[in-house]
Amino acid sequence: MNLTIIDYNAGNTQSVIFALNRLGIDPTLTDDFEAIQKADKVIFPGVGEASTTMAFLKEKKLDRLIPNLKQPVLGICLGMQLMCAYSEENETTCMGIFDQQVKLFLPADQEKVPHMGWNNINHLSSGIFDRSLEDERVYFVHSYYAEVSRYTVATTHYCGQFSAALHKDNFYATQFHPEKSGKVGASILENFINL
Repeated sequence: MNLTIIDYNAGNTQSVIFALNRLGIDPTLTDDFEAIQKADKVIFPGVGEASTTMAFLKEKKLDRLIPNLKQPVLGICLGMQLMCAYSEENETTCMGIFDQQVKLFLPADQEKVPHMGWNNINHLSSGIFDRSLEDERVYFVHSYYAEVSRYTVATTHYCGQFSAALHKDNFYATQFHPEKSGKVGASILENFINL
């Protein structure tokens, strides 16, 4: 299994590597075009700010490479948001794999932004989710979200209902961090590996 993690100064690559190591996978961390294209599976993680990160991707021309990958690709957190069309975070045009807008949470009642902590995932409908994971808890850290759409394959409720995961063709993405979500997250990563 040749699994590549795209290296673009994202903040959570080490925790993703450790999570994959626990599953017996030794991934490659790289921004090399050819290595990414030849990988069996690709993970596009992310912790950071949308406009700065998109600028870095454009500088490396990764913004052209990623949407054209043919193997299974998993975006995580900011990685998922950058796979959408547009983010309200500094009015950023993203890669447009998912025809979605990413919006800032507007908190209500006791809810705070950023959304940080464990929440349930529901309405699961993708190959990366076992039915047994319905209503299980996963770990989130984010201030922006993608609305529920035709690409939504998992939802979570915080300041309203939003997309916890998206899927289109060979592209999968989670707003939550599977690498920080214990056994549930490990199961999701393993399902992605086994696609």
